Amino acid sequence: MRRDFSLPSLHSMSMVVDVSRRVTRLKFLSFLFFFLSLFSVCQSNDLDILMKFKAAFQKSNTLVFDSWTTTSHPCNFTGVSCDSLNSVTGIELGHQNLSGVFPVDYLCQLQSLQKLSLGSNFVYGTITDGLKNCSSLQYLDLGFNSFSGTFPDFSALTQLELLSLNASGFSGPFPWSSLANMTNLAFLSLGDNVFDKAPFPVEVLKLEKLYWLYLSNCSLEGVIPVGIGNLTLLINLELADNNLTGEIPVDIGKLTNLWQLEVYDNHLTGKFPPGFGNLTSLNYFDASKNQLEGDLSELRFLTKLMSLQLYENQFTGGVPEEFGDFRNLVNLSLYTNQLTGPLPQKLGSWADFIFIDASDNYLTGSIPPDMCKNGKMNKLLLLQNKFTGEIPANYANCTSLIRFRVNNNSLSGTVPPGIWGLPNVHIIDLTMNRFEGSITSDIANAKSLAQLYLRTNRFSGELPPEITKASSLSSIDLSFNKFSGQILSSIGELMNLNNLYLQNNQFSGSIPASLTSCLYLNVINFAGNSLSGSIPSALGSFQSLNSLNLSDNELSGSIPSSLSSLKLSLLDLSNNQLSGSIPQSLSIEAYNGSFAGNPGLCSSNINSFQRCSSDSGSVAIRTVISCFVVGAAVLILSVGLYLFLKKRQKANQGRTMSRDSWDLKSFHVMSFSEHDILDSIKEENLIGKGGSGNVYRVVVGDGKELAVKHIWNNRPESKSSRSSAAMLKRRNGYEEELEAEVATLSSIRHVNVVKLYCSITSEDSSLLVYEYMPNGSLWDRLHTCEKMELDWVTRHEIAVGAAKGLEYLHHGCEKPVIHRDVKSSNILLDEFLKPRIADFGLAKIVRASGGSKDSSSTHVIAGTHGYIAPEYAYTCKVNEKSDVYSFGVVLMELVTGKRPTEPEFGENKDIVYWVNRMVGIRRESVIGIVDPRIPKELKEDAVKVLRIATMCTANLPTLRPSMRTVVQMLEDAEPCKLINISIIKDDGEEKLSRSKVKEERVLVEVEGEEKISCSP
Repeated sequence: MRRDFSLPSLHSMSMVVDVSRRVTRLKFLSFLFFFLSLFSVCQSNDLDILMKFKAAFQKSNTLVFDSWTTTSHPCNFTGVSCDSLNSVTGIELGHQNLSGVFPVDYLCQLQSLQKLSLGSNFVYGTITDGLKNCSSLQYLDLGFNSFSGTFPDFSALTQLELLSLNASGFSGPFPWSSLANMTNLAFLSLGDNVFDKAPFPVEVLKLEKLYWLYLSNCSLEGVIPVGIGNLTLLINLELADNNLTGEIPVDIGKLTNLWQLEVYDNHLTGKFPPGFGNLTSLNYFDASKNQLEGDLSELRFLTKLMSLQLYENQFTGGVPEEFGDFRNLVNLSLYTNQLTGPLPQKLGSWADFIFIDASDNYLTGSIPPDMCKNGKMNKLLLLQNKFTGEIPANYANCTSLIRFRVNNNSLSGTVPPGIWGLPNVHIIDLTMNRFEGSITSDIANAKSLAQLYLRTNRFSGELPPEITKASSLSSIDLSFNKFSGQILSSIGELMNLNNLYLQNNQFSGSIPASLTSCLYLNVINFAGNSLSGSIPSALGSFQSLNSLNLSDNELSGSIPSSLSSLKLSLLDLSNNQLSGSIPQSLSIEAYNGSFAGNPGLCSSNINSFQRCSSDSGSVAIRTVISCFVVGAAVLILSVGLYLFLKKRQKANQGRTMSRDSWDLKSFHVMSFSEHDILDSIKEENLIGKGGSGNVYRVVVGDGKELAVKHIWNNRPESKSSRSSAAMLKRRNGYEEELEAEVATLSSIRHVNVVKLYCSITSEDSSLLVYEYMPNGSLWDRLHTCEKMELDWVTRHEIAVGAAKGLEYLHHGCEKPVIHRDVKSSNILLDEFLKPRIADFGLAKIVRASGGSKDSSSTHVIAGTHGYIAPEYAYTCKVNEKSDVYSFGVVLMELVTGKRPTEPEFGENKDIVYWVNRMVGIRRESVIGIVDPRIPKELKEDAVKVLRIATMCTANLPTLRPSMRTVVQMLEDAEPCKLINISIIKDDGEEKLSRSKVKEERVLVEVEGEEKISCSP
């Protein structure tokens, strides 16, 4: 029984267990079905959101979305990452050329999204408050984009560890208070945005996990607060390009992990605080362009420094000897301070030293000998100090050198021969020292040498014939030395020569005829030598010559009449042995004194010279006959003109111009009369219309083309505005504009300023007769339907030529002339695309005291929208720096091919705003704004000019260079001969080298003294 009983019991139990297992399995399957259903819904939602995201950027030129299809799993999309449950946790699409409006509202519906990286694209639009729904975000990178408007409150994003918004286009007030809850934030980058001015945000001081803080160029003001030392994990602190004041706080010395510290371009004062030397991890330190003072003793402990930039401050004392033991130091910039004593003699002897600029100090002693020990140095700039001794022989082997400038010191001895032949050197500047000896034949190897400046030394001997092998030479200044012998007959082989200064030496012999092969010569100065023979008539063939000085020599013979064809701002042939008549075309007021000291010269219309002798009887007869013929011709023409006008007046009472009485004032020798001009002012010759009148193209009898600007002195008014006061005001305005233009142009002689032949005025109308420019304006060639393909070399030449024209107006006239309406449409192009500055209707001549000729006129609206300097908005006055700003806009047009205002720049934004957003951010961004018509290999050249343009358009006029400096910088940026710029890059973050390029130097003459000025 027991057995019989037990068997059914076990079977029953088995059935119960089996039923239980089935129930459990059913429950599990039900749960699994529910979970998978839920997962499928989530997956479907993520897919829908990502496809909407893709649609927002459908116009992007990118292949990144090729894998984003509705048949693919979202986790397989390029740039998308997921967690173990296949929920989307990250979108990483930086540097993918995305273009479109940021779809923040539905993107934040991705509930598991932790990482969003869209940096370095072309995303635009505004960021809405929908950002707060991305509450799971730990990583948000929207930097280097084109957003607009303000950045919204983001206090809900409490899990953020990284926030990067630099150079993203945001403006207005930034919600600094949102940082208060970001206790996990380790990386904060908000720089290069136009935020509203605000003090340093105290909320940042509580972010104790920060290791990266980038707040450069975001409108911070006030002091760097005490408490910055609490951020002890910082390895990078960048606060440059703001309006910070006060002293560097003492507790900054607690940041012992700092690897980079940048506070340049602020208004910081005081000394380096005690304990600053504790920052022993520093590799890069830039405190340039402040008002810091005191000595550099705190820096002697910073042994890991690679780049030290302290220029344009007020530091005193010596350069610490310990700098000579810094084994990593490769860039050192100390210029424009008040440093004294010697440079450490071991400086640069350990590392691959690249760059030093200690110019404009009071440094003494000798030049450290081993800075090019490892053969990497490319710039040695020690000008304007008190260095003594010789140039160390080691530098003769420094083939990497590009710029070698030690001018304005007390250096002496002979120059090591190898210096003359350095193969990559672009400029050798030894002016104002005590060097002696000669230029050696090694100069034949200087294939890149463009500028050779040896003025005011004790050099002697003859010029080596090998100098003509330095085929890149564009400027030679050997003046005020003891060079002797003849000027090389082969000098014409220097085809790129622009300026040749040989004055005050002991050169003898004749002027070489081969000079005429130097087609681009702008200045010839051979004054104060012993040159003999005649003046070559071929000198009159130069198209670009602006200054010719042959004074104080022993030249003889007559003055070639061919010189009349030159467009010279300076002609000096005084104190020679010239004889014969002075060509009538040169006997003008502009050349007064140009012929003094030549007793053999005569002139028929310059009173200070004897009258030219000839057969007086024949002359008298010819004079009588000529007067009779001319008188008869004038009478016949007058009668004919009178009858013609009377007839025309009856036929057409609505004539456009009265010809009863015309007053002609000529400023150059003319081959035409006023009647040639008057007869051509008709509709078929109209080529342009301006605010004050029309412009006509006129061809006179000898085929000469002219441009005639017709200005109505009293324009017809509508009945509603024809009050006597209004008409008088309008008339006075045009008369003032005419007087300004005539007064300005009549005295100007420059190859890059349009020539005004004459003015013809009547009671109600005025005509200005210019040389005709067949290629129109630069605006036409860049922006209109008449635009042409201007290669970069041509654009650069236009920039240099126009800059030289403005330089002459600002620095070459007896009193500075402010153009006030510099723009691309006022830069005209001749048949060779050489530029001429034109349209001086707004020009003003500045008095010596700094005021304008008419102080009230400074309140007339001056300039054209897009070109007007910002200071005009609050001063209503302009000066030379206003012209510099406008010229900077022209440079931006040349580089980018864009107009000063374009819709893509944003509402109420111009090209200056747009360019400044891009320059100095990432190299790729800057290259991207260069006109696509410029070949890739020349875009680096264009970027150099773009950086000059950003200097010209600085907000503060005092920060803009003079036009003289601009010319020098543009010449330095000559295509294919660019000066390489030392940049220290790290294999990690690209942006670490963003601010390291500020070392380039140019020489500027100010009131007879050589000063230093900075260029990018």
